[in-house]
Amino acid sequence: MTADPNSKPPHNPPDSPNWRQPFGMILILAVILLWCGIVLSLLDWLSALNFWLQLPIYIFAGIAWIFPLKPLLIWMNTGKFRS
Repeated sequence: MTADPNSKPPHNPPDSPNWRQPFGMILILAVILLWCGIVLSLLDWLSALNFWLQLPIYIFAGIAWIFPLKPLLIWMNTGKFRS
């Protein structure tokens, strides 16, 4: 059985945009700016430490901001804070 070359797959229109995506993006930027402000406020204290003590702190600070954003990203896509 061969497929008809003129047949097209059914058209599925994209989901209509909602207000959660743009609002969520603004909140993500706000969280990142807040986190940067927190880390920058500790800069004087951190700069007095040895490099090997600074390294894990900066690694933690560079990764930790992602975890509070997970519920926000879920909310942006589903409208619920938990999956």
